[in-house]
Amino acid sequence: MQFLLRGSLARRTVICTIALVFFCGCKKFVTVTAPATSINSSNVYATDATAAAVLTGIYGKISNNFYGVLPSMSLVGGLSADELTLYSGSSNLAYIGYYTNKLTNINTAGFDFWTTTYSVINTANAAIEGLQASTTLTPAIKRQLLGEAFFVRAFCYFYLVNLYGDVPLAISSDYKVNASLTRAPKVQVWQQIVNDTKNAGSLLNINFIYSDGMTVTSERTRPNKWAAVALAARVYLYTGDWRDAELASDSLISGIAPFPLGLAPNLDSVFLMNSSEAIWQLQPVSASPTNTQDGYMFIIPNTGPNDNYNPVYLSADLLSSFEPNDLRRNGGHWLDSTIVGSTTYFYPYKYKVNDPSATVSEYEMVFRLGEQYLIRAEARARLGNITGALSDLDSIRIRAGLPNYAGAADQASILAAILHERQVELFTEWGNRWLDLKRTANIDAVMTAACPHKGGVWNTNWQLYPILLTELQRDNNLVQNKGY
Repeated sequence: MQFLLRGSLARRTVICTIALVFFCGCKKFVTVTAPATSINSSNVYATDATAAAVLTGIYGKISNNFYGVLPSMSLVGGLSADELTLYSGSSNLAYIGYYTNKLTNINTAGFDFWTTTYSVINTANAAIEGLQASTTLTPAIKRQLLGEAFFVRAFCYFYLVNLYGDVPLAISSDYKVNASLTRAPKVQVWQQIVNDTKNAGSLLNINFIYSDGMTVTSERTRPNKWAAVALAARVYLYTGDWRDAELASDSLISGIAPFPLGLAPNLDSVFLMNSSEAIWQLQPVSASPTNTQDGYMFIIPNTGPNDNYNPVYLSADLLSSFEPNDLRRNGGHWLDSTIVGSTTYFYPYKYKVNDPSATVSEYEMVFRLGEQYLIRAEARARLGNITGALSDLDSIRIRAGLPNYAGAADQASILAAILHERQVELFTEWGNRWLDLKRTANIDAVMTAACPHKGGVWNTNWQLYPILLTELQRDNNLVQNKGY
């Protein structure tokens, strides 16, 4: 853990500038028609400003288009699991496929994480190579940017391995090599994620850094060392490394970061821009909406859900999981509702701005301290530290207006309580529920019960998403996931 404990996105004009360098659309990963190393030219990495703009562009690429990019895991993961109900009038084949757990190798087209995530990885690979080769950058800026590139690559592979299982491990920008990769075993991918996270942690600044790669800022929109710690804690939890998961999350909770970091004092302030709970947020980069895509999509208008921008609402399964006095469920804090006729539609209200022209007051939350308390709680419970686990669990419960946990104190009961708390604390955030069900081996039991509510019958093969047919056709070395 020593590597983790040592020592605002750019303006839209900068994003537009870097777009001219490499934003040429979301081409298929295996059909890149020009070498990705084309962005490694000396003019890109000769100066601090242009090098920093490359990484700024990566964050824009992640968040600029909601559909089919990682932030849309909040929607798609919620549809796949038991969190969201799809509007009955929806005609979107991808939505229907995810919701009914009946995806095919063609109906995710246009809403596919494989292609868009590998596109980001390709850019990160090229950035790593270009930054490592550069001899003209300011050393501190070079370290920060290189750390960001390693972090982004680890972050992307975290989702790919969770969504697809074995995946091609592209760690260079050689498009000829990447076009014919086979699927690497999950254990190898996880090791690469750990290695990249370690590299990021050893390079990134301990402060939040502005888009120039050097200036300290209060904007929490570029990954720093503590974002690498947060990612490491999650990775260690998912790989069963309980001791390192506890150490990583503890370093965040302990308050040693050189900026205010603590549980937000009330539920309504958690998801504000630069909130005290934020470890890493994505700043909006599109003209509309100006705040978050989650707020824009999840908040249902008084006319009810529709097939265009508001196609989902909260499921009965999720609503029934809240305890009676839970403030996350009551009082319009993290849930709200719209009544149309005799039907009440409940929707996520963590983000409260859905006016596309409103002044920016919310950023898309990626890592926050509330999750770290639950990571440490689970790690402690796995290690037999029941008292410590309950202390962390109760920290989350008390903020939600609930009493301390009063159930059975054996390890199995505590772990079940923590998983339940993750369900009601992290709902509709980056697919956490969907991934939790898989990593804890609870998915078959939960989805067997949930699927009939969604109009389907569960098949355990569907916990992994299919690879698009076009990808399989372009790379004969790829093998489809079982069941598709």
